[in-house]
Amino acid sequence: MTVISIIVGSVRQGRFAEKPARWILDHLKKRGAVDVRLLDLKNYPMPFFDAPVPPAMPGRPAYEHEVVKRWTQAIGASDGFVIVTPEYSHGPAAVLKNAIDWVYPEWNRKPVAFIGYGSVGGARAVEQLREVAVEVQLAPVRSAIHVPAAALYAHFRGEDITPHLAELDGAANQTIDDLLWWTKALKTSRANVTALE
Repeated sequence: MTVISIIVGSVRQGRFAEKPARWILDHLKKRGAVDVRLLDLKNYPMPFFDAPVPPAMPGRPAYEHEVVKRWTQAIGASDGFVIVTPEYSHGPAAVLKNAIDWVYPEWNRKPVAFIGYGSVGGARAVEQLREVAVEVQLAPVRSAIHVPAAALYAHFRGEDITPHLAELDGAANQTIDDLLWWTKALKTSRANVTALE
């Protein structure tokens, strides 16, 4: 079975990220043969990256932090990802970038899609994360979901944001189609490479 993990990329109080994360989780659950998991960074309170060697270093020692070990295992068990990212000061949240930086081989050759929110639908945060994704050998899909500011304002006013997310159902379906296509292709390729080794 294909495992898709949705990463909630914000830990701030009153955060918005959980709402689009659960919305896309519901969309993914409607697809067959997909095990959908929610990886909430609130449940992985990792220290800022402080390892003596980078995660990409061959033969690096095992991680000392139990939470980093759990996070790495969760990433390793996933075949593809949806990252829900806020945009803070034209970029992603530091907690999300830190979570990406702790891992390397477990990200490799897996697809990732993005849901952005904030100024201009989180487009600048998503664009920066695409570059980060390539560096850790993730394969970002072209499709993305950019939540309009109206949904964010409704959230801050305590209103129901369901109608705003429903307007994005078409974008969600296209993004999921692309993500699952790449997930299948890359999972098959990873298995073929492993079989040849």
